[in-house]
Amino acid sequence: MTTIPTPSMMIDGQRITSATQLDVIDPATGGLAGRAPDCSAVQVESVMAAMAQARPAWEATRGEDRTKIMHSAAAAIEDHEEELTELGMVELGAPVAVCRMLTQALTASLRYFADLRLEQVVISDTDTARVTATREPIGPVVAITPWNVPLYMMGIKLSPAVAAGNCIVVKPSPYTPLATLRAGEILGEIFPPGVVNVISGTDALGPALVRHPTPRKITFTGSIPTGRAIAAEAASLLKRVTLELGGNDPAVVLDDIDIAAAAPKIFQAAFTNSGQVCLAIKRVYVPDHLHDDLLAALVDLARNTPIGRGDEPGVVLGPVQNARQLQHVTDLVEDARASGATIACGGQRMDRPGYFYPPTIVGNGQQHMRIVAEEQFGPALPLVRYTDIDEAIRWANAGKFGLGASVWSSDSARASNVADQIEAGQTWVNTHQSSLGMPQPLCSTKQSGLGVEKGPWGLESFTELRVRYAMK
Repeated sequence: MTTIPTPSMMIDGQRITSATQLDVIDPATGGLAGRAPDCSAVQVESVMAAMAQARPAWEATRGEDRTKIMHSAAAAIEDHEEELTELGMVELGAPVAVCRMLTQALTASLRYFADLRLEQVVISDTDTARVTATREPIGPVVAITPWNVPLYMMGIKLSPAVAAGNCIVVKPSPYTPLATLRAGEILGEIFPPGVVNVISGTDALGPALVRHPTPRKITFTGSIPTGRAIAAEAASLLKRVTLELGGNDPAVVLDDIDIAAAAPKIFQAAFTNSGQVCLAIKRVYVPDHLHDDLLAALVDLARNTPIGRGDEPGVVLGPVQNARQLQHVTDLVEDARASGATIACGGQRMDRPGYFYPPTIVGNGQQHMRIVAEEQFGPALPLVRYTDIDEAIRWANAGKFGLGASVWSSDSARASNVADQIEAGQTWVNTHQSSLGMPQPLCSTKQSGLGVEKGPWGLESFTELRVRYAMK
């Protein structure tokens, strides 16, 4: 494929290049897909100055005017849907249908938050005083997005931030900056200068943005170690943070499950985007007597799933996005093999260019194995036998993660009772990753993060509460 022209950064309403550039690798070939600007320290200062200058006017913009601008922005993204989808496919490697969904999520987020309102609350209104509580913009925002679903994460961070009256700078992952930068070019033509800024750079750019005194909020999606570092740095100036730090989502299968009905749903929830989803099923706890039957059903699905470049007809799964993540998945599978697990299918890199690894089903997993205890974030799924449901719940709750979980049973009420005992921000019964879209909040427990994204709760997170007590 021809190398894609280098997109520009969007700073203060202007398309800006840089003296140096980053190589962006096509994961389906391992070759160069394009290049992205490497933002300089001087340009970081320009971004911060632009947000500070634009802040008063944007905060003062009436709700109806903000709504109109955001709907215009959504229409502009929609007009460029095919272009943005193509960019996403090249840098992410996922099937076109997945990348189109991510682009559409950016459009949907702009429209949803454009119409969401933060109403004033009257606490008390008597003959002597009126007391009200309002939500006011928090101030300039830094958004740092991950490589696995770039435009989706851009949407659920940028849209509520600007809807609440804040200016924002978005920094995508250096692995997948192209679609985000192009979206920034489009949005920069709609929003007033300085309100929406998009820059790119190496991993060193994130800390420079976080430690700068101008931003009042940091919203980040990524690893736990990086999230901890951001929280520590933000604490020095008491900046607000929203951190979504991944998960190791368990699926607990009960002894009355209909394997034929559940297996395809479990497989899809584990392997969508080649398992590179924070809320993907990462481990399955299954009754001992059902282990082999569920294993066989999942293996059959894995062996019959088309794998290839995202634009190849009929492809369901693409490559792992980058070489580092491919090595991580490989290491976990090899550790499981050495520890006595059964690699029922897959289990080694595919013999073709790019970072392809087939959907791998691991049987006879053990709680202590790395592939069970760690987040693999790739196309490998372990099954762990259990003999007692309390044991399964205990194992599901073990460890530092608490993002999502699901319970599978022919008895929904019974499954719901088990789901209520699992420590996770969101739990599902007989499904996983299902969502109402933007209205449904994304939340977590334990070390899977802090704060909430999406829904009215996500909008509120970009505001601060102000109380006015007025004597009459």
